[in-house]
Amino acid sequence: MTPAPSAGIGLGWMAWTWQTAAFFIVIGLLLLGMAVWEWRAPGGAPRRGLLGIVTTRGDRLFISLLLAAYVHLIWLALVPAPLWGATLLSAALAVVVFCKV
Repeated sequence: MTPAPSAGIGLGWMAWTWQTAAFFIVIGLLLLGMAVWEWRAPGGAPRRGLLGIVTTRGDRLFISLLLAAYVHLIWLALVPAPLWGATLLSAALAVVVFCKV
């Protein structure tokens, strides 16, 4: 016999592990950090970098997050090592993006 569905919408469908929570916390902290950075040093003048496009700080954060997603997916597909390597590689690439793009 299956249990009756609950009246409310629950979050039981999602695998809430500490890794999932850490992911969302890190994204939230990045957005909060960018907001504080913009508040303390407004403007963040757009610049033309290595890609040849004009980017702002927010654009560079977005590019870094997309790059991190792709690095992790490629890592999962091709490398039999734990994801910590992909995370470190993504962090290093994010530094490069913020400095050069």
